[in-house]
Amino acid sequence: MATPDSFPPKMNQQLTEGVTFKSIIIATLLIPLNCYWVIEMEVIRYSGHPVTISLFFNVIFSLFVVIGLSQILKRLSPMFALNQGELIIIYLMLSIASGITGHDMLEILVPMLGHAFRFATPENEWRELFLPWLPRWLTVSDTKIAQGYYEGELSLYTRNQLLGWASPVLWWTTFIVILVFGMFCINVIIRKRWIEQEKLSYPIIQLPLQMTETQRHAFFRNRMMWLGFGLASGLTLLNGLNFIFPVVPELRTRTRSFTVFTDNPWSAMGSIPLSFYPFAIGLGFFIPLDLSFSCWFFFWFWRLMRVVGAAIGLRSLPRFPYMNEQASGGYIALCAIALWASRNHLVRVVKMAFGGESNLDDANEPMRYRTAVIGLIGVMAFLVFFCYRGGASVKITLAFFVLYYAISIAITRMRAELGTPVHDLHYSGPDEILTRAVGTRRLGRGNLVMFSMFWFINRAYRSHPMPHQLEGFKMAERTNMNLSRIAFALMFAALLGSLSGFWALIDRGYRLGMEVRAYWPSLSAFGIEPYRRLDRWLSSPTDTLVAETGFMGLGFLITSLLMLLRMRFVWWPLHPAGFAISTSWGMNVTWSCLFASWLIKWIVLRHGGIGAHRRVAPFFLGLILGEFTIGSLWTIIGIIVGIPTYGFWV
Repeated sequence: MATPDSFPPKMNQQLTEGVTFKSIIIATLLIPLNCYWVIEMEVIRYSGHPVTISLFFNVIFSLFVVIGLSQILKRLSPMFALNQGELIIIYLMLSIASGITGHDMLEILVPMLGHAFRFATPENEWRELFLPWLPRWLTVSDTKIAQGYYEGELSLYTRNQLLGWASPVLWWTTFIVILVFGMFCINVIIRKRWIEQEKLSYPIIQLPLQMTETQRHAFFRNRMMWLGFGLASGLTLLNGLNFIFPVVPELRTRTRSFTVFTDNPWSAMGSIPLSFYPFAIGLGFFIPLDLSFSCWFFFWFWRLMRVVGAAIGLRSLPRFPYMNEQASGGYIALCAIALWASRNHLVRVVKMAFGGESNLDDANEPMRYRTAVIGLIGVMAFLVFFCYRGGASVKITLAFFVLYYAISIAITRMRAELGTPVHDLHYSGPDEILTRAVGTRRLGRGNLVMFSMFWFINRAYRSHPMPHQLEGFKMAERTNMNLSRIAFALMFAALLGSLSGFWALIDRGYRLGMEVRAYWPSLSAFGIEPYRRLDRWLSSPTDTLVAETGFMGLGFLITSLLMLLRMRFVWWPLHPAGFAISTSWGMNVTWSCLFASWLIKWIVLRHGGIGAHRRVAPFFLGLILGEFTIGSLWTIIGIIVGIPTYGFWV
């Protein structure tokens, strides 16, 4: 069987059509179902959390089912069969829609819309502090309209209720679609450089790419794949039965924490999480060795930094080593490094966009370079208008979204080059960067209010849509797909995913009552977090936070230095991306999985070489597919039967 990274583009073959009537219709039917499914898992049951990892398991399961049905229907009539391009488009559209609906976008936004008005009291003084400055066109200020969402057992489908939600839903949907279109424009600009010239590896796409191969079906005929599938699915089945029937033995793969040290200063290390998720080990096998080594190395590095801080008593730096701040600087550095390495290509793109001489050919791009550059300028103009209408200043808005897209580019580059399974970056976005560096006092109330409104795209970055777009371009290049209509498919997925996500979240609220049933974290975290932070900003304004800003700069410098050492010395073992992402919650959960996959891959390559790596690679893809399949089935059974079931992830 071919290795996951041995699929050259089929340049001499006829272009494959992926964006067809069949693929669009199937994706259109599946997107609302997947959005509803994601909300049931991540909000109602708070179990599973498919969009908190790079490869969404709900999408892989849906793709698996579609492939199976396609093969069954193919036997009845060839016209029902789906080609690889069509399957890839379905996968991409479901990924975009699920990411927008999920844990770090709409699941945070919807609880925010009416929270400040519902829970304003004389004690918290929100009515005087910031309620008059919250944009009414972006929130649900009428507490009678929001009553059904919080208390339940009321119908959403009345004229008054629908009109009450219409303004914020339509405005935020417009904002999301245009924000995602800006990502698309950036990906068009960098596509040729990152895919055709640098030939990055894109490890995340290996499973969907091999699953969708429809000519030889080599993936599903591979015994090593089914061995991995059987092992992972058997573990997930056993642990799922244990969840329902405790008499059944458990072979735990989920995270379990251990306290190793109880005496100072070593107790500052905290508890050590340990997990062996089969899917994470499978994903980790396709990560370059230097990155997987760096991920678990820097996990221990940060733990030791805590011990050092406790040992020397850094009372003037109470949050040492300021991991979130260093992560912010690290991600900005990764973006700067990636753009600097692509500077010649970017200059030629800009020249071509504005009528200058250039040797670039954009005839086969998803969009002409001129359209992409002008489109990106138009996106920034809309975002400035949007924020200015909400009370923010033009300069701060521009700085905010430049930083936002910089972090987006860094995440996309990491996924393309390294295939990191997690990239959450909690509490380190442009809102935190600007309030630390500029100070809340100088930013002013209007900017701080809009920062709070954007909490849903900056709390964390796990379900970010931009990497999926570029990975889609890579899958299209591998399969020689026609890119002429891919923009329509991806942007339609963003639109339908946003509307479906709003519908699923609001509908479940009206049926169940988010306040009455006390669903966590909709109220206790997502709804209140931005307003609690805004309260603190306005009640206790600050100037520039010197320590926090300094550590952001330190993170930038360390990441840049690691890249310089990596370029200067071939043997240098530490990857700068490992430093940046190792601060995250996701890496805290999966470090032991990446250690296991790193050790296995190192042994395989050292003693068996690339040939052994190729032979065992399907086994690790099977681990991913097996756990995703049975894990998905457990969640579906729980939803249908109405009982709690095993969530294989966190």
